[in-house]
Amino acid sequence: MPKTITLFFLLCFSNVFAQSKASIIGNIKSSEHENLIGASVSLEADQQYYYTISDSIGNFLQQMPLGQVEIAISQLGYLKKVIKLKVVKDTVLSIILEKDVAHLKEVIVNNDKKSAITTLSGGKLSFNLKELSAVPTVLGTTDIIKLLQLTPGVQNSGDANGYLYVRGGDPGHNAILYDGTPVYGMSHLLGIFPFYNTDHIKGVEFDKSSSNAKYGGRLSSTTLLIPNKKVPSELGIQGNVGILASQLTLTAPIGKNSGLYISGRKTYIDEIVAPLLRSGSKNNDVQNMKYGFSDGNMTFISQVSKNNLLSIDAFVSGDALKINDENLALRTSLKWSNITISPTLVTTISPKVSMSNAVYFSKYSNELDMEQATIGFDVSSYVKDFGFNNVFRYQIKNVPVESGLQYVHHDLQPQKVNVENLTDANSAIQNKTINANEAAVFTTIRPKFTDRLNAELGIRVNYYTSGSRDSYLHFQPRVLLNYNWNEKYSFYGSYNRQYQYLSLITTSSVGIPTDFWIASSDGIKPQLSDEFSIGSNQNISKNFTTSLGGFYRSMKNLLEYPYGITQFNETTTFKNDLLTGKGKAYGLEVMLRKSNGKFTGWLSYTLSWSDRNFAELNNGKTYFAKYDRRHNLSIVGMYELNAKWNFGVTQLFGSGNRFTMPTSWYFINNNPVKEYSGYNNAQMPNYIRTDLSVNYFFLKTNKKESALNFSIYNTFNIENPIYVVLDVKVNKDKNSVIVKQEEKVLYRILPSVSWRFKF
Repeated sequence: MPKTITLFFLLCFSNVFAQSKASIIGNIKSSEHENLIGASVSLEADQQYYYTISDSIGNFLQQMPLGQVEIAISQLGYLKKVIKLKVVKDTVLSIILEKDVAHLKEVIVNNDKKSAITTLSGGKLSFNLKELSAVPTVLGTTDIIKLLQLTPGVQNSGDANGYLYVRGGDPGHNAILYDGTPVYGMSHLLGIFPFYNTDHIKGVEFDKSSSNAKYGGRLSSTTLLIPNKKVPSELGIQGNVGILASQLTLTAPIGKNSGLYISGRKTYIDEIVAPLLRSGSKNNDVQNMKYGFSDGNMTFISQVSKNNLLSIDAFVSGDALKINDENLALRTSLKWSNITISPTLVTTISPKVSMSNAVYFSKYSNELDMEQATIGFDVSSYVKDFGFNNVFRYQIKNVPVESGLQYVHHDLQPQKVNVENLTDANSAIQNKTINANEAAVFTTIRPKFTDRLNAELGIRVNYYTSGSRDSYLHFQPRVLLNYNWNEKYSFYGSYNRQYQYLSLITTSSVGIPTDFWIASSDGIKPQLSDEFSIGSNQNISKNFTTSLGGFYRSMKNLLEYPYGITQFNETTTFKNDLLTGKGKAYGLEVMLRKSNGKFTGWLSYTLSWSDRNFAELNNGKTYFAKYDRRHNLSIVGMYELNAKWNFGVTQLFGSGNRFTMPTSWYFINNNPVKEYSGYNNAQMPNYIRTDLSVNYFFLKTNKKESALNFSIYNTFNIENPIYVVLDVKVNKDKNSVIVKQEEKVLYRILPSVSWRFKF
């Protein structure tokens, strides 16, 4: 199937290939054998100039006329390299860039500063986490989710929420892949703490449109978390010790061709989180609360042979929250956890051909257990994946092609409900599990139509089945066109169709993990999205770059669950409980970045609209989606004063999210009755937050580091409410009511101190 699709594309574009030209295929690495992403490649032949950049694995391809060619390769933090050669046929190059080394006060300082953010084709972003350590966070370590929220097209979720909202989509519309394995749990409690240990993750790639045919199953974005893939040559230890949590990463070689990375993180915050939760309310009913989380990462790498690299990646996390309230005779326990493991074998068959095969297991589960007086309530859910990924990279007539086969078995239990001392409260339907199978083949080709125009053309074919009645065959085209006007200006346009077979049902507006996943079964149709986007990138100068883009997305078969955590008082089915509707989102995105000098950072602004239409809601009229935030502005600044001090600041502004508020009240038989003018008819106050960080380095070299981090979250102590409570009382004249609006704030200013080390 992939070959057939590939040959079809090639026949359509056979005029692309010219006999008077040859292809130069290159791979760019650092002296430490790490692939360099986004390296600038300038080529000259017969006084004609050609420009390209290296992709996410350090490769580039450029068709050139036969004859003398001069190639200049440059990357921030590395010495520029110039290669002259005579091209008489297709040529494969392996290029090593040396780091830019400076001498200061008789001490050799390795200036390996790279660009913190690199723009890839189609507006995709690549993050170098090492260069973003100055961005303020609560624990003093880089927070990947909050980092993504500082970029165009991503809504700031506010306090008490660790989800991503991308281009008008819901939180379950985003895929987070840890070395290619889906992670279903997305955050620690209330989104305060970073979910991923960035000492273990080498880089992050973020695609707001999921434009690569290799990825599917979500309507919005794909985030790739890339662990270390370099075989360590020596023992190393690095970590972070703070007042809320600590983490440690151990790097160890195992023989000459193998190595191990192990990371762990643990909190000790039982006496700290409870006061924070009380600070936003005058009510101190919570008498005893305990919360903690821990997580671990493991990566084993072995160069099995010259052409075979084996890696095994694993990730585990666990959270536990317990609340006891003696006044209410209430005991509550909430637990949630993730586990993923994935062995991968990458085989290099030739300079033009490689293949990777991976199997994986992923599980996410949560359980809420409540006891009050004589009533016990327990609700739990899980989702498990067993999958296989195959990717085959090759070339046909010097056109790069990526094809593959994927299979995954889904095992889900959306909700298992158990209520004691309530007659006939159990629902056999809600307690059952769902099994589904999904298979896909994909192909992406990257032809160059002219010296300036190139494309990524992909097709993904999905077959999904659950039970004997639900099966779907879907074709998902992906088209991305890139036009390089010159070295400074480039433009792109794309179209993507996505189907989503597993859906996240959100039951809480704050970051309490009682949400659950459900598969397309029993008549629940897959969600569908069509997205169009256009944009441009401009290199204003050596230091400044800008990007400007726009998007339009239509969505069908969206799901809404209006019953809170669970509807356990009657026998029902999810098909009857879930509401199905449609939506659309559109907007403009702007980003200005400064990448060089002592002061670096970026400005991000998004102007967007997102609406929904459900027949059962708002009398069938279209209404604003909950996270329809009209304006989102983020400013990030990082300043290196000298070798000892650096500073970071983030400034966020976002329009308030939507919620539904009664517009009038009246009484019937002394009981208050509410009237609503519309769904999501009210808006929370604008979200404003300023974060600061300071790093003082006792020692900083390429291999050793010792630094103190001081961070302040919400520096100016601004109250950003997470929800609104209405208090209704009858007036003294008993002919009217008094309605008071109380805004609930979770936390205000959060200072933190931590020590970061590496040796």
